[in-house]
Amino acid sequence: MKTHFSEQRVAVHPRENIAQNSSNSFRSRRSFISSAACAAGAIGLSPLLGSSETKAEAATAFGRTRAVEAFEIRRNAALAEFNAPAALHTNNGDEQRYSNKIGNYSKGLPHNSLGEVELAPYNGYLNAIRSGQPSDFENITLGGITRLTNPQAGVAFGLEGADSGNLSEPPSPAVASQERADEAVENYWMALLRDVPFTDYPTDPMVSHACSELSNLSAFTGPRINGQVTPQTLFRGFTAGDVIGPYISQFLLQQVSFGALPLRQQYATYQPSMDYMTDFPSWLAVQNGRGPFALNAIDQQLRYLRNGRDVSAWVHVDLLYQAYFMAMLWLLRNAGFNTGNPYNSSRTQVGFGTFGSPHISALMTEVSEYALRAQWFQKWWVHRALRPEGYGGLVHNMKTGTAQYPLHADVLNSQAVAAVFTKNGTYLLPMAFPEGSPTHPSYGSGHATVAGACVTALKAFFNTDNVVFPDPVVPTADGLALQSYTGADAAQITLTGELNKLASNIAQARNIAGVHWRSDATQSMLLGEAVTISILRDQKRCYNESFGGFSFTKFDGTGITV
Repeated sequence: MKTHFSEQRVAVHPRENIAQNSSNSFRSRRSFISSAACAAGAIGLSPLLGSSETKAEAATAFGRTRAVEAFEIRRNAALAEFNAPAALHTNNGDEQRYSNKIGNYSKGLPHNSLGEVELAPYNGYLNAIRSGQPSDFENITLGGITRLTNPQAGVAFGLEGADSGNLSEPPSPAVASQERADEAVENYWMALLRDVPFTDYPTDPMVSHACSELSNLSAFTGPRINGQVTPQTLFRGFTAGDVIGPYISQFLLQQVSFGALPLRQQYATYQPSMDYMTDFPSWLAVQNGRGPFALNAIDQQLRYLRNGRDVSAWVHVDLLYQAYFMAMLWLLRNAGFNTGNPYNSSRTQVGFGTFGSPHISALMTEVSEYALRAQWFQKWWVHRALRPEGYGGLVHNMKTGTAQYPLHADVLNSQAVAAVFTKNGTYLLPMAFPEGSPTHPSYGSGHATVAGACVTALKAFFNTDNVVFPDPVVPTADGLALQSYTGADAAQITLTGELNKLASNIAQARNIAGVHWRSDATQSMLLGEAVTISILRDQKRCYNESFGGFSFTKFDGTGITV
């Protein structure tokens, strides 16, 4: 039987013991290349020596010496990963705590009339997770036509960076916890305020109510000023740069150039006031995976992103590294490379395939792929956490007296939940997309993990710390134009802060759409950051340049050199 991972580490083969102290026992990369080059030159690699046949043979010999070195680099990287402390994977215990699986993801499987998953299909799904056998995944019983999204991606191996099974996230908030309830209250307010322009937050009365209620929730983990949630902190991320300047990052507003193609960042968005899954029959059909689903109504006027519905539309159809690729295009024209770039001080060379624009362009897609694998391991193989729409079904059943669940009073007594009922006649969480969430567990967020990974790569590659963003702008309330941002904190808007805000904008947009929780966003950005740091460390072994490492500021405000 194929085994994807084990709780115990296997013993190292005796031949590998010689590499335990590899940093001391192997020659340095530079001395190895130097000696290999000398040897190749002695046998005819120089174009001034030998026949063409001899030179070809010499090139082959030189290539062989590189193959030996490549083997050593890969082995040492693998041994470093193998010898790293094993990650501890723990979930919130809901799957064991509740026999009816109300605290866990089950979308796409068959459900009863309350929206509770049928146990036989759920156990079949768990059996596939436990065995890892592709054939067992093919035998999962679905409730409709919607298929599960790529659970086996989490156990794919990679050749660089930390293995998915050796990265971890803390347990997600339990279904009965106060933190989960307080996150849900935020999600309900996000749904109610989707059409309010971010620039109107200081004056909108419903925003004031949201800030007041969230301020009084002791387990709410969103940013505060002097202990209070304010219009300046509402729905923002956890980094210092998130609460400075306009809600939307400059990297989602500024014009960029894709080669010779100028790109103005006005986007197709959705028509206002159109929410989905607000009645119980349609909600239940979605939980069972019964399509086809309607399509969002598109606003025919292109707009700058100016409210929650706009950013929801953006994260519905984006390529996962798109926002950070656009940021990279701006940085390539407007920012210098990181101070650690070895070509900053070169008199005769510039970077290209290494430490140049093709390098960072490729890195965007590379770290995205590894980030998704790491998160998919957490989603399917560790946590299997409930989506907000599923939790909304529990709230509705509790409030209508249809069923009893162990939900915290903060959500049951919420002003936001009551306002949703007044508007829609149910207590279900209004969704921005007709199909609701994707068909994979909630914790953590793929978008947020890619955000963390890509923004970390950009901060490592470009000089962003303490660099003020020039000429910041903000969209007009209708999203049809940009105007200069003249707030008192304009001079505090930095490249690093706006990159961090960019990651949070995308992560929080998924929450505003109703498909993720705040904890999904925060922990996933941190996981993505860890993925990229591990990849940069492995890649550092491979460069020929004199390279001391890239220094940048992490999401938590601490510095690191990789």
